This record gives sequence, structure tokens and C-alpha cells, in this order.
Amino acid sequence: MGSPGALAGWGLLDYKTEKYVMTRNWRVGVLQRLLQLGVMVYVVGWALLAKKGYQERDLDPQISVITKLKGVSVTQIKELGNRLWDVADFVKPAQHPSIPLANCWTHEDCPEGETGTHSHGIKTGQCVVFNGTHRTCEIRGWCPVESSTVPVKPLLVQAENFTLFIKNTVTFSKFNFSKSNALETWDNTYFKHCRYDAFSSPFCPVFRIGDLVAAAGGAFEDLALLGGAVGIRVLWDCNLDAGGSDCRPHYSFQLQERSYNFRTATHWWEASGVEARSLFKLYGIRFDILVTGQAGKFGLIPTTITLGTGAAWLGMVSLTNVGSLWLR
Repeated sequence: MGSPGALAGWGLLDYKTEKYVMTRNWRVGVLQRLLQLGVMVYVVGWALLAKKGYQERDLDPQISVITKLKGVSVTQIKELGNRLWDVADFVKPAQHPSIPLANCWTHEDCPEGETGTHSHGIKTGQCVVFNGTHRTCEIRGWCPVESSTVPVKPLLVQAENFTLFIKNTVTFSKFNFSKSNALETWDNTYFKHCRYDAFSSPFCPVFRIGDLVAAAGGAFEDLALLGGAVGIRVLWDCNLDAGGSDCRPHYSFQLQERSYNFRTATHWWEASGVEARSLFKLYGIRFDILVTGQAGKFGLIPTTITLGTGAAWLGMVSLTNVGSLWLR
């Protein structure tokens, strides 16, 4: 017979197994199978297939957007006469508008050299009569000051038929995958004739301006008169397990502002040596393009994590059944 110390040492090498007890209780059996079925449906149907829990995800793509507007319009207005407008005339950068100035009563209300946020220039220190009945701070600035007249009809009515070409490229660097929204085709004339339509031509990147405004919920006549802002959202949701062939953009449109204008000026020197400028207050439609995307591809680690979570839930089912035995 060995010593007690030797027996204690051999106890470290003992192998233990669990003892199972068969319980003939149909209520507990039905509950166990229902819970197991629920776990399997959740893991396989929802976590793995619906939510693609077997895929690695790239939620931060590199994005490039290039736009090109095309169209020609002719106007006949008193100030400019018969004029032809093209892309160089009606595509302008955005600027922020300002606000007219206020009244004054004495010279002390007009500190010399001060520039107010609502002013058209630098104050000279004099409070002068303006428009016969009102007094205002005299300023040193460009003359005449901007007119506050609101247009009564849109200038470029034909702009409704102008087209906007959007070239968007996304790169998912995690998977070394890049895709453009321009449809791959051997037809060189495709982009000259195609127009985006949500049903018949959802992958054409050429948009008619009137259709864009209508899809955003606006009326082109209203936005052409006082301007506005239209949001264009481009969503990429790519499943790269299929090789990326079904990785296509999805477009949605939203009317963000119903009024938008900005100012721009041109400068020149008159024959007398005085610098002059022409100030234009322009009403137009601004297009804000927002691109988001994500891509997924099979990965061993996320698949293992999802299946491991399912196995843990199955273990919880066994504990639930043990508890039900005590409550029966």
C-alpha cells in the first residue's frame, strides 16, 4: 500500500466525467427542443446569414467624387441683353450671404475705422442722412451698394434639362478592392444617352437636374427662382464573397434648403485710373454629395466568434432545463 502523500500526488492525474440522468418528462423535453431550435434559428438564420456574421467588415472606405455639369441656355434681359450661358457662366463656388446695415443718430454711433458684421465697408465716423428720412453711418466701400431687389422670375429656366455627371470611386483598402459607379461597358456612347432612373436605369451616373429636384421633393421653378440645396446620398453595401460583381451604388435624394444665394465680383481699372467692380448676387441650386459605404468578406475569426456565441447559448439552454426540473 502506498503512502497517503503518494496517493495525493496521483490524484492530480485522475480523469473525471459528468454523470447524466435521463428524465422522462415531456414538458422539459419539449422546452429543451424549443429553446435549442430558437438558438439555432438565431445563430444560423439571423447572426450568420441575415447579419453576415461570418464576414469581416470594412466600414471606412476611401472616397473620390468628381462632378461635371453640362448644358447651354439663352436669356434676354434688360441689363445683359441677349446672352448665351454655358458651364463657365453658371457653375460658381459657394459663399455665405451678408445682411444689410442699421440706422444711427449721432456721430458717436459710428466709430471711425469700425467694421460691423452687417456693414458694407469701413465706417468714416460720420452719421449722414440717407434716403431723405433716415440716417446711417457713412462707410468707405464700393458704390453703389448691393441691391435688395428679389428676382421675380428665374433667369435660367432651361437649366431644368441640364445634366449632372457624378463619378464616384470607393476603395476598401482592407480587402484591396476598388469600384466606380460608372457602368463598365464597351459602348462609348452609353454615357451620352443614358439618364438615371430609379427603375429603368438605376446605375447610370448622369442625372437630369429637373429629375434630381423632383426626386428630392422640390419644385424646380421655386428653386430656380430663389435657389436651394439638394442632398445626393450614395450608399455602397458590397458583399465581396461574390467577387464584387453586385457591388453597386444606391442613390437617394433629399431637399435640404429652399433658398440659397451667394455673391461674386469681377474687378477692373477704368480709364481714369479708378478701380471698379461688378457685384453679382446669384441664386442657384447647390448639390451636396454624401458618400457612405461598407464591404464584407468571409473571415475565419468572425465566423468562429459567431459560432462560439451560439455554443454558449446552447449551454444556457441546459442550465434552463436544470432549473425547470426543480420547478416542476
